[in-house]
Amino acid sequence: MRACEVLVIGGGPGGLAAAVYLRRFRRDVIVADKGHSRLSLIPISHNYPGFPGGVPGRELLGRLREQLACYGGAVDDIEITSLDKVDDVFVARHDGGEIRTPVVLLATGVADAGLPVDGWPEAVAAGAVRLCPVCDGYDILDKRVAVASQPHNRTGHALFMRTFSCDVTLFEREPEAPLSPREAEQLRIAGVRYIDSPLKGVTLTEAMEPVLHTEDGTDHRFDVFYPMLGEKARSGLAQALGAKCGDCDKLVVDDHGRTTVPGLYAVGDVVLGLNQISVATGQAAVAATAIHNALPWQFRQRQRCAESAIGGT
Repeated sequence: MRACEVLVIGGGPGGLAAAVYLRRFRRDVIVADKGHSRLSLIPISHNYPGFPGGVPGRELLGRLREQLACYGGAVDDIEITSLDKVDDVFVARHDGGEIRTPVVLLATGVADAGLPVDGWPEAVAAGAVRLCPVCDGYDILDKRVAVASQPHNRTGHALFMRTFSCDVTLFEREPEAPLSPREAEQLRIAGVRYIDSPLKGVTLTEAMEPVLHTEDGTDHRFDVFYPMLGEKARSGLAQALGAKCGDCDKLVVDDHGRTTVPGLYAVGDVVLGLNQISVATGQAAVAATAIHNALPWQFRQRQRCAESAIGGT
């Protein structure tokens, strides 16, 4: 059994940024991560501040881990399988034992809906399949773009992509929910093609071009494919404690990152809001500061103050 002041579950940008803040606040932190951060799938991000040439997802994760190590922190490669609360103490269990802590910060992210692409991780790495038009729409200017989406916002997604390319095609996923006349007119005005034959699957050419196959037997080749098919937050640990959730099982938090369960905080894609690396790190700063202020003060010992003064630090 281990104990700490704060348990951070999730080693993506939100969790690591929160851990850096908490270690700089001199808090005893354990970071538990099972190694499934979506950031590791991003070949390169051009919209994260401070990297004008872009930064690969794995490199950014490595830099954040290195920064955490500068303050005596590290990541435990463990998966938290259950989270309970006994009085005011959380009990987090994993294969090697349990961790007890008064505060838990969840940064567990989301899982994308099943993608109809064989070998989609390689396709994402090559830029043939992209998961976030907000992140990388600028990077596909004027390419041939295919979009598949859920019925509730398929037109909105297609129109968003139309601001980056004049060659956008929307594919049908659910024929039982055909376009409304208003949706059809929006697409016509914007110059978005609509393929009403249902999408069966996607394959890749040797040149890593996505080819979309429809039920009418037609093959459609593009430069890039956006499968905006939905997501589901990895919020099961919080839900088991009764935390309030919204759409896609995303956690509801206040302005300080607090869920409806006292002592349980959440940041990043697992909470309601915009899925962006910069948003996750900003939320991490807010939540970590709130956690520090809520915990009992750990006053600096007088002996250490004297040593620091002698050392000139």
